[in-house]
Amino acid sequence: MARTLRTCAAALVTSAAIAFTALAEAKPSNKWRVEFDGGADSDGTIVLRITPQGGMPLDATIAITDGTGENSVAKAVVKALQEQLPEDGFHVERDDGEDVLIKKKRGSADFDLEVVSNTVKGVDIDLDRE
Repeated sequence: MARTLRTCAAALVTSAAIAFTALAEAKPSNKWRVEFDGGADSDGTIVLRITPQGGMPLDATIAITDGTGENSVAKAVVKALQEQLPEDGFHVERDDGEDVLIKKKRGSADFDLEVVSNTVKGVDIDLDRE
C-alpha cells in the first residue's frame, strides 16, 4: 500500500511539473525567430498560429512545393505572413536566408507563436523567442 501511494505521489509530482513547464513555455514575446532547416521533399502546407496576448488566434497557411530549398521556404513564409497578418500589427522579414523574424509593431500586444501543422517532408521548423 505504501509503495502504491509513493508511486501515485511521484506520478502527481511529474504531471504537475509537466503542466508547469507547459505554462512557463507559453510566455508571449514581442519578437520570434522561425528557423527552417532542410528543403522540401514533398508538396505540403505549413500552418503557423499567432496569438496576440488577450486577442484571438490568427492562423497563417503557407503552401510549399516539392523541391523548394530552405531559403525559399523562408521567403514563401515571409510573403504569406505579410499577406495574411494585419499590416498594422506585425513586421515580418527574412534573416540569414533561412530564418524569419516576426516582430510586433509599436502599440501591438506581445504574442505567442506555434506551428499548428507542417505536412512538408524534409522541412524542420524551430521557434525561438527573441
